[in-house]
Amino acid sequence: MKITILKETFLEKINFAWRFTSSKLSSIESLQGVCLKGEKNIIHFYATNLNFYYHTHLKTENISDFTTVIEPKKIAEFLSFLSPGKIDIEIEKNQIIITQGQTRGEFATFSSEDYPFPPKIKSKPKKIAVDLFLKNLPLVIFAASSDETRPVLTGVNFVVDEEKMLIVGTDGFRLSLLKMEKIEGLPSMIVPSNFLNQLLPLAKEKEEILFNFSIEEKTINFQFGDHDLYSRLIEGEYPPFEKVIPTQTVTKVVVDKQEFFRKIKLISVFARELSNVVIFEVKKEVMIIKPKTEKNGGNFTTLEAKVDGDEIKIAFNFKFLLDFLSHLEGEKIIIELIRPDSPTVFKSDKNPNFLHIIMPVRIQE
Repeated sequence: MKITILKETFLEKINFAWRFTSSKLSSIESLQGVCLKGEKNIIHFYATNLNFYYHTHLKTENISDFTTVIEPKKIAEFLSFLSPGKIDIEIEKNQIIITQGQTRGEFATFSSEDYPFPPKIKSKPKKIAVDLFLKNLPLVIFAASSDETRPVLTGVNFVVDEEKMLIVGTDGFRLSLLKMEKIEGLPSMIVPSNFLNQLLPLAKEKEEILFNFSIEEKTINFQFGDHDLYSRLIEGEYPPFEKVIPTQTVTKVVVDKQEFFRKIKLISVFARELSNVVIFEVKKEVMIIKPKTEKNGGNFTTLEAKVDGDEIKIAFNFKFLLDFLSHLEGEKIIIELIRPDSPTVFKSDKNPNFLHIIMPVRIQE
């Protein structure tokens, strides 16, 4: 069977699906590949690592039913070097053949027997405004953990009650919390953060997202145009994040966001050699920022600040500060401090429904 198709379209579909294949060499071979399934003049593209599933499709003509699993890396590389335009694809029992003019490539395929397709979700999908993803989720996802020894912290926690929804991410050293209006149909759940990261580029230039959920399968489904994504939810008990949020403020500092960002990066040049720690010395109308050092004088910069409360000296991992500032919009940053060893709250003047908490680093006086 021969299929004629545009190279650019076929390559785009493979590259999207490739992101969702398993990268673990210990996994079964077919999970490292992209499954192509032809039926009723449509080629379906499937990929999975058993936690996430991806599906898209491509309309074509004159195809018989078939199922095969291709190795995407080598094929994508081969296709990228072909000229723009049409290619011919032949699906055989144990190989796929791609030709364009006088160029021919043969690629072995994996067994498609027992390939795991996405779980079935019977309920009707609901529409969600795309702003939830593009504007709100980036504020929370970056704070989630990448340490798989504590799976629950690798997820973003959606907490829904009758009136509102909280979205929370934490790795135990920092925490992002966003308060939003309740979205009808969106349940309380813990969603893998790396799955949500895959959604963000697909959400661009879309007006709405279709969302679906299966309690039985413990699976969520998002649809963006012809992109269809599924994820298993993370099961477990999320830590009681409310206990980390300070209920009082001893010192309140307001600084210009861009200047704060620039001066943290400036001092990070020196702090990289000193455990990535930067020290804030908050005084009247000024904040001195310097790397962790026991020398007198040394490297430092000053930042104009509106200070309300006691003077304080406190230290942070500068990488956490840069992560937070790079995701936040607004002109002013509000910093709420209690003690050098207490969680510190960071807010933006633009979004009163968002806060970020960073645990300070202990330093010897």
